[in-house]
Amino acid sequence: MAPTEDPLETAETPGGGLLRQPPAVWATAGASVVAFMGIGLVDPILPSIAKGLDATASQVSLLFTSYFLITAVAMLVTGFVSSRIGGRRTLLAGLALVVVFAGLAGTSDTVGQLVGFRAGWGLGNALFVSTSLAVIVGAAAGGSAAAILLYESALGLGMACGPLLGALLGDASWRYPFFGTAVLMAIGFVCIAVFLKEQPKPARKTSPLDPIRALGHGGLASAAAAAFCYNYAFFTVLAFTPFVLDMTPYRSGGVFFFWGVLLAVFSVLVAPRLQRRFGSLAVLAGSLVLLAADVLVLGYGNHTTAVVCTVLSGAFIGVNNTVFTELALGVSDAPRPVASAGYNFVRWFAAAAAPYLAPKIEEWSDVHMPFAVAALAAVAGAGIVVVRRSALTREAEELAPEHAAEDGVTAFAN
Repeated sequence: MAPTEDPLETAETPGGGLLRQPPAVWATAGASVVAFMGIGLVDPILPSIAKGLDATASQVSLLFTSYFLITAVAMLVTGFVSSRIGGRRTLLAGLALVVVFAGLAGTSDTVGQLVGFRAGWGLGNALFVSTSLAVIVGAAAGGSAAAILLYESALGLGMACGPLLGALLGDASWRYPFFGTAVLMAIGFVCIAVFLKEQPKPARKTSPLDPIRALGHGGLASAAAAAFCYNYAFFTVLAFTPFVLDMTPYRSGGVFFFWGVLLAVFSVLVAPRLQRRFGSLAVLAGSLVLLAADVLVLGYGNHTTAVVCTVLSGAFIGVNNTVFTELALGVSDAPRPVASAGYNFVRWFAAAAAPYLAPKIEEWSDVHMPFAVAALAAVAGAGIVVVRRSALTREAEELAPEHAAEDGVTAFAN
């Protein structure tokens, strides 16, 4: 049976390959790796932080909640800022904030201070990550398909290396990973300043309400709702599992390193092949169901099973990340940066909720229940994809030529 054309696959432009990119793209992608390292950096040191600051699991989990809550709200203003000061200055401002607040996080003496500094870190990361995707999409050789693969490669590599860096530096002190991130982001700041040229500002300035208005589009709203459910499951694994595994920083870092490797491999190599063979929506629904099953077994299995399922979840998360990114960028009639901001505004709320609710659910019931809730959330996400399948497919297909043209006129750098 010949593979059918996937309407969610974006058109590629000739003359470029994934590895043949301008220096500005590599500088932005490299800084993106470090930005995504900051998400999983604290995973292997969560128990150490709890012990060092005499805090409970639910208190330490606020490191994720404050980070992603600010990130979600900031999505409404990233376009507002970048459309006024330009993409390059927005990237540099975001990097500068991360350098400052990551460094301050390493000096914290209380959980409250650490949570507050992580919130500032989240603001910087939001400014950087949302703008970096637009820069890579606009500047990458090979069109949006190559750009998304580059972005997902950066995400996967960052998610893999973050826990490893956290383990290596955190074995001596839980403070060192924060200082290490500040240094790496400072290097990223220099690379962006040197290689990324000033960009023309868009003809139309973006309003903070534009991402909210974009969510009025049925296709984007459906994609965001499904992503919300998925991200709840994703961040239950990322933020709550380290407490369940209860391992040393080295061992926990090793588990999440291999988790990140699978995430990267399945994001970049496996997901595109599955999409070409089965179609994006079928792959997404199936991967969400498999993630639900994996998380359920993780929660109810023994320690060895939990370790294996944690690593294996990286494969399903990698597939979901790639397909959801393409879906959010391709299904809406809004400009891609606006659609991306609206989509991320919704999904990052789940990333903020899961780390807070999972320990609370454990306190109210038992250690298994947070994973059962996460599995139900993933199934709900699959249900949304299936129910809204026809609308998502039709709208993505109709908008493909418009987005292909958009890719050709939004190059930011040479």
